[in-house]
Amino acid sequence: MHGKLVAYDGTEYEGVSFGAPTSVAGEVVFTTGMTGYPESLTDPSYAGQILVLTYPLVGNYGVPEKTKWESGRIHASALIVSSYNPTPSHYASTQSLSSWLKAEGVPGLEIKDTRALAQKIRTQGTMLGKVIVGKNGIALRDPNKENLVAKVSTKKIISKGKGERTCVLIDCGAKRNIERELLARGFRVTTVPWDCDIFKEKIPCDYLVVSNGPGDPKMCRETVAVIEKAMRKKIPILGICLGNQLLALAAGGDTYKLKFGHRGQNHPVKMEGTEKCFLTTQNHGFAITKAPRGFREWFKNANDGTNEGIIHRTRPWMSVQFHPESAPGPLDTEWVFDYFLARAGKKKPR
Repeated sequence: MHGKLVAYDGTEYEGVSFGAPTSVAGEVVFTTGMTGYPESLTDPSYAGQILVLTYPLVGNYGVPEKTKWESGRIHASALIVSSYNPTPSHYASTQSLSSWLKAEGVPGLEIKDTRALAQKIRTQGTMLGKVIVGKNGIALRDPNKENLVAKVSTKKIISKGKGERTCVLIDCGAKRNIERELLARGFRVTTVPWDCDIFKEKIPCDYLVVSNGPGDPKMCRETVAVIEKAMRKKIPILGICLGNQLLALAAGGDTYKLKFGHRGQNHPVKMEGTEKCFLTTQNHGFAITKAPRGFREWFKNANDGTNEGIIHRTRPWMSVQFHPESAPGPLDTEWVFDYFLARAGKKKPR
């Protein structure tokens, strides 16, 4: 079945459908990762977005079992690739990418010139678009005008682990690997909804981690209010991706929308005040303007100079714009979790 991607300005990209035969609208973005499409598709931060993979060959290693995903379902609105491989070969594969997309009701489109599409986005900025498969028409939609975090966050409080101390994870669209990293460090992890007032609910909280998530951080006023309370109580705080922006807002800072965002597993960040540079996994369309009062810039993007993390000068409050838990991507910055614990006064992980 034929299909097409239609950009906001009317530009059309003809292609062949290999996913669900349905039409969707959203924000067209691209990621530069060579691998990791199962993790990317199930990352809640991609909610509302039509994901373009710049790596030319996709589908060759299939789809792993559900326990390996970063959430329970695909969150991207649609997938665009240059060349789809319908015959995957990998020991962990349980199904093809095509069958997975169809089962999840997500359209997939193979268009040959994804390079031109990525160049268009880099030049003109992230754009609205729609994938049309068959005769189903659909209007353009701007997902950033919606509270996407409210749609992807957990609806209940979940506790795992048997550690002596409790780490509360505010789920703004958290990837599962954040929880795995915290559990591996001996925590009892309590995951709560994005708008849960953990202090009003009297949920034990020795450490607070604010997760990644989709959309405009300024939609998450309830989360910001909880972070402000945690700061007043001097609770150690670690923010990841969207959590970086939310911590900045709670501390009196500001955020803005990037031209085309940072998405992929090969983004270099430099630690300020050093000559150290790390390769990181990233997936975000917003950033903070500068470090708020009392904080200093911790990391900076080596490509465009934008902020990639802040750290308080005296308190154990810190955040990173990238994903130290990776999944997919390099493990170069996994040490951030241990540094957070050390700064908070906890001994090294077991």
